[in-house]
Amino acid sequence: MGRNRGFTLVELVMVIVLLAIVATISVRFLALSTQGTVDVGSRQLRSFSAVVISEHISRALREALPGSIRVNGDGSCIEWMPVVAVSNYLNLPRGANPDSFEAAPLAGGDSANGRIVVYGYGSTLYSTGSPGPVSPEATLPTGASPVTVSFDGGANHRFATQSPERKFFVIEEPRTFCQQGSFLFRYRDYGIQSSVAASLPATMPTREVLAGNLVPDSLNFESVPPTLQRSGVVSFRFQVRSQQTGEVTSVSQEVQIRNVP
Repeated sequence: MGRNRGFTLVELVMVIVLLAIVATISVRFLALSTQGTVDVGSRQLRSFSAVVISEHISRALREALPGSIRVNGDGSCIEWMPVVAVSNYLNLPRGANPDSFEAAPLAGGDSANGRIVVYGYGSTLYSTGSPGPVSPEATLPTGASPVTVSFDGGANHRFATQSPERKFFVIEEPRTFCQQGSFLFRYRDYGIQSSVAASLPATMPTREVLAGNLVPDSLNFESVPPTLQRSGVVSFRFQVRSQQTGEVTSVSQEVQIRNVP
């Protein structure tokens, strides 16, 4: 009869050591693969957040009234006046107490409410003095041409200058983007102020959080104002940090502000 032969202690130890080595390599490989997947997902999420922030700022600024953009001293805040509608006037307010003027109606029979701006170049748009380029609140009604644009509450206003194209803008109250800590805020409905970010709302709904996870003090705005020969340009840059990995993505963007007298 043949002799039964089992494992020796040395062979058993060698098998255990080899299995331990294979297990260690496998666990390390799985850990690296998992970490790589987490890192890739974090980078994609961070890049997507950066694109959303950049696009939101760009779209908002493209609707700005030419000449209304201004930046605070350290570049952390930018303010602008959104354009609601554009039309042509037939005459500017006249008389001792001018409270209305005639204009072409908006296409599609729409109406619009807001301040009226006529040729604000070379003037401060953050002053509602009369005569001046920015009027009190007014209403552009619907109807057949011509329609009568009236200042709300019977207010009076004279415009300091005429537009070469007899064009006027209807604008909303100013808005502001500001970074505070790691958050980007949008402010609205705070009225016209003499300087940027002088007295901004502190609570909802006039203060809205647009983004988080920004690197503190990384957001910076720079504005090149428009002239009669070229459009204005706003450039901004910021950094987004991942909460999981601590990695940082840097973004730089330019927005053209079309110059339409």
